[in-house]
Formats: sequence, structure tokens, C-alpha cells
Amino acid sequence: MQNLTVTRYPARLLAAILVTFASAGACAALPLGNAEPVAAASPPAAVPPARLSVRDQKALAERIERLGERILREVGGSGMAIAIVQDNQVLLERGFGVTEVGGSEKVDADTVFRLASLSKSFAGTLAAMLVREGALTWDARIVDHLPAFKLRNIHSARTLNVEDILSHRVGLPYNTFDRLLEQDEPYPLLVAKLGEIDPVCEAGECYGYQNIAFSLIGDMVFATTGDFYSHQVEKRIFHPLGMYTATYGRDGLEESASWARPHIRQNGRWTPVRPKETYYRIPPAAGVNASVHDLSLWMRAHLGQAQEVMDAALLETVHTPLVDTPGELGGSPWRRERLRDAHYALGWRIYDYAGHTLVYHAGAVQGYRAVMGLLPERGFGIVVLWNSESGVPAGLLATALDQALGLARRDWVQLDVPTPRGRLR
Repeated sequence: MQNLTVTRYPARLLAAILVTFASAGACAALPLGNAEPVAAASPPAAVPPARLSVRDQKALAERIERLGERILREVGGSGMAIAIVQDNQVLLERGFGVTEVGGSEKVDADTVFRLASLSKSFAGTLAAMLVREGALTWDARIVDHLPAFKLRNIHSARTLNVEDILSHRVGLPYNTFDRLLEQDEPYPLLVAKLGEIDPVCEAGECYGYQNIAFSLIGDMVFATTGDFYSHQVEKRIFHPLGMYTATYGRDGLEESASWARPHIRQNGRWTPVRPKETYYRIPPAAGVNASVHDLSLWMRAHLGQAQEVMDAALLETVHTPLVDTPGELGGSPWRRERLRDAHYALGWRIYDYAGHTLVYHAGAVQGYRAVMGLLPERGFGIVVLWNSESGVPAGLLATALDQALGLARRDWVQLDVPTPRGRLR
């Protein structure tokens, strides 16, 4: 039997409940009869969380820069790009290595990489923009706009809504039909087959990560706006934020002025291959290409530095935890040691990282990897993109987070840990 993850109430709802009970408590404490009213104690002034000093910002950026250079030198691979931001300031924004093994074109801050599942953060944000404008609602039922949509559980098919698909609460097994997508089956046929799959729970009641079902948001955007999903993201997000190298699709990637070729391990060497088309067929889930310069703008927007495009209410909505994801607490060493809790929101993962809120997502397709993490209370963010399937660069994220939070240093990159002969890093 599969373990199910039970939905938790959104934080914004819990906050309203707590305020209600607090008000009730205050009424009960009012003086009776002629008793003198007791003056309420003034709440302590809120102390803004500490920011890194200029000196510490420089030290962090230099450390990550040195580690990035060392990774390429010792682990190999082709290229990598890193951006680190503090509030509206860029601490680091640069490329490492070359766009293709054996080539001479250097990776820089404007070199474009595939983002894979980091694309999901754009889907949640676009949906929130449409909800803010009244073109869409979170409880809009999929079947009302896509009448042919079916699930084996008839009740789930009738109730599945926008918030459910963007938080992976469709009620289907994890990664339903991803393998068929990788075998070149068209997205519309895979959506039509969702009705053949036995559910693991009712829609809205448990978590199961999806790519095919998640991409229904693209169909909903077209149904409610009459415009293609990718055009809406470009018009509402890329262009207003100045993300001018960000694109959708393989053609967009290959037509970029500078782009990193994907690399796979063959015969003990990193070998360039052509980008696969498959996951580009589901743009909301995995279709975005961007540089770290673009993503430094994206991070700063999600840290509240682009209020004219993404205001505080919108950010609170897309960052609010909606469903438990306890499976995220295992895996890599930094997850096992640092994470205390894990949830999914609307296109973002929300972690408790050593007592601090971490807004996070990662992405992986053939030849590309990506990680992004934001500490909203500290105004801090880091993104790492690389064009190989090595797992080593992922440790840079936790390394930077620890230093930003003043935690004890740990070797999350593990370049000094002996690796058995033949094992890939």
C-alpha cells in the first residue's frame, strides 16, 4: 500500500484562525465590574532578521566562486553558472568553464541553460497573476474549462482544480506517464490516458509529484485567456522583469546567442549531445531556458524586489505551503541534516531549513541540472545551473545557505571525500 501525504491547511488560513482565537482570548480577559483595567503590554518591536555585512557578502561570494572553479577542475564537466543575491544586490553572477567540452566559448552570466523543473515556479506565479486579475480562480475546476478531461475517480475528475494541479494534489501516482513522454508519446494523448490510471487518493487529498498533470495549467491558461501559455509568461514575467534571454522550447535554446550544450557520461567522459525535445512538450512543467542573469532578476522578484510585477500578496500566495512532502527530508546529506519539514506550495517547494523558511526547487533533464533556493526572511538567494549530470554542484546551494545563516560549516560539496574507482560524482 502506498503511503499517502495528507493535505495541510494553508498558512494563510491558519493565521486567520489564530487571529480569531487571539481576539476571543482578549475579550475574555476584560475586567469585570469596577475592576481597574489592566494596561496591555506593548508588543516588542519586530527586529528585522540580520543581513550579511558587506565583508561577509564578499567572503561568501568568493568562497562559492572558488568552489565552483574547483568543481570544474577536479570533477570535470563542461560549464556552470552561479548567481547569488542579497535583497536587490547581486553578490555573484558569473559563468565557469565552456559551453561545450573541447570548445572555446566561455560560459558567462548571459549563457542560457535549460531549467527543467525550475520552470514550475513560473507556472505558479503566472496563475497567481491571472487570479489577481480575475481571469482565473484557484478553485476553478479543470473539467469546467476542459470538458474532455477524465480521471478514473469520477468525483476527483469533477472537483480537481487549479490549486490542486499546481500543488501536485491530483491523486495520481508519482510522475504518472513520464516514461511514456520520454518515449515520445505526445502530451495530448498522455492527458487523455490519465483516466486509465488507478488513483492513490481523492483529488486534493494527497501529494504525488507530476509533470503531465501539472501541465494542465497551460491548457487552463489558454482556455481562460485565449493566448498560449508561453506567450503569457513572456508578456507578464520575462519582459516586465527584463529577462531578455529567457525563452521556451528547444528552438529558443538553440537560437540563443550563447547556450550551454547538454553533456552525458559516455566511456568515462562527458560527451555533448543534442537537447532532447521530450520535456519541452510540457512547457509549464519543464519548458524554460534562462541565464543566471535572468534568474538573479527572478530571485530578486520573489524576494519582494519587483513589487510592480509581483506584489507582497502574490508572493505570500505562491509561497504558502499546501501539502506535506515528507519524502523530501531524505536523500542528499544536507537534506537529512538540515531539513526539519517539507511542503509543496504553488510551483515551489517550501522547506524548514534549520529553523528558517527556504523557498526551493530543483530541475533535471538529460544533460542539465539546476538548483535554486531563497531565504525570504534574509533577502538571500542562490541559483546554480550546470550542463552535465554530476551531482556535485548541488552542494553549493547548502554551502551558501549555511554561510548566509551563520550555521556551522559542513562539507556539502565533498570534493575531499574519496570516491570508489569508476563511480561518477
